[in-house]
Amino acid sequence: MGQWLQRNIIEPGKLPLLLALTAFVLTFLITRVITRLIRAGKGPFGNISTGGLHIHHVVPGVVLTVAGGFGAVGSGQRPVGAAVFAVVFGIGTGLVLDEFALILHLDDVYWSEEGRKSVEAVVLTAALVGLLLVGASPFGVDDLSDDELQDRGTVISTIVVNFLFSLAVLTKGKFWTAVFSVFVPLLGLIGLMRVARPGSPWARRFYRRRPKARARAILRAYRHERRWLRPRRIVGDWLGGKTDEELTASAGPR
Repeated sequence: MGQWLQRNIIEPGKLPLLLALTAFVLTFLITRVITRLIRAGKGPFGNISTGGLHIHHVVPGVVLTVAGGFGAVGSGQRPVGAAVFAVVFGIGTGLVLDEFALILHLDDVYWSEEGRKSVEAVVLTAALVGLLLVGASPFGVDDLSDDELQDRGTVISTIVVNFLFSLAVLTKGKFWTAVFSVFVPLLGLIGLMRVARPGSPWARRFYRRRPKARARAILRAYRHERRWLRPRRIVGDWLGGKTDEELTASAGPR
């Protein structure tokens, strides 16, 4: 196990990425703990305001992300500088993506159902960076032999084909499957073979005159939502905290 870590992760080229990912995940978790304590009125923490303006933590997050990114670019071959700025970048990115939903909706939706998009963005980012960290190359390029890698035409064609493949899955309304199929093409094949989600571009284009296919898509979407609603809710509550609506419902009538 130690040799695998040394060979695949803890090497000079990947150490900054490992530090950035660790700082990113820890920052998100710590931030969520602090915000939940503030919401519950516990601990020494509190919201930051100046002149009646509430300062969201996405603001220092943007500053740290910019500083860490430019610092990493400017550090060149200096390993200590690259490591330090990688940590700064990871912290900044964690603060920014923790309020991704706020940026998306341009509204304070942190404790609402829309705010769950922040948790999804963090999980997706951590998963993709983790795949890069363990050596997975996008678009299936890591499956090519050394001779094939020397042929630029083969590499480019592989990238283009797999990108179009993932794009087709995306048109079926399967965002997560499309993203991960970039690294694991088999997932894309499964997503492409299965029925599209209702309302997706694929369904609007190919199911318009196929009522049976349209009904199958609606039924499968209903079963999928019913199957995964509770697990998603549990994970979302554990990572991001309950929404205002959930707290109100659990409190009941006064």
